[in-house]
Amino acid sequence: MSEKLTIGKLAGATGTKVETIRYYEQIGLLPAPERSAGNYRTYEDAHLRRLSFIRRARDLGFSIDQVRELMGLADRRDQSCIAVDVVANQHRDAIRRKIADLTALAGELDALIDSCSRNTVADCRIIEALAPSA
Repeated sequence: MSEKLTIGKLAGATGTKVETIRYYEQIGLLPAPERSAGNYRTYEDAHLRRLSFIRRARDLGFSIDQVRELMGLADRRDQSCIAVDVVANQHRDAIRRKIADLTALAGELDALIDSCSRNTVADCRIIEALAPSA
């Protein structure tokens, strides 16, 4: 692509909201683009690639800070990938903890559902568990 993209076309090409693109520029994740004679932002291939990287990392659950770190590492391609492995391992470990927490939560919900299925709403432990304590 040698054609310059407007912010709307960049948004469409990456599935990113225009406001999010502006935010990424504001916090320094995405470099500020050149401006046209009419003062419109004009994006190049490098912006498209970088924003696609950001989107993919965010879709995988990486935090803004982790994305920033990964992008900094990606910009220094001659370095060892140990630092990238550290970020990825930390993220994977956090995902595994969340999965364990969600599995435990599913078990608790299963128990509540089983205890409620043959009673009336007045006896339903799900309603009781969700109600604020007095």
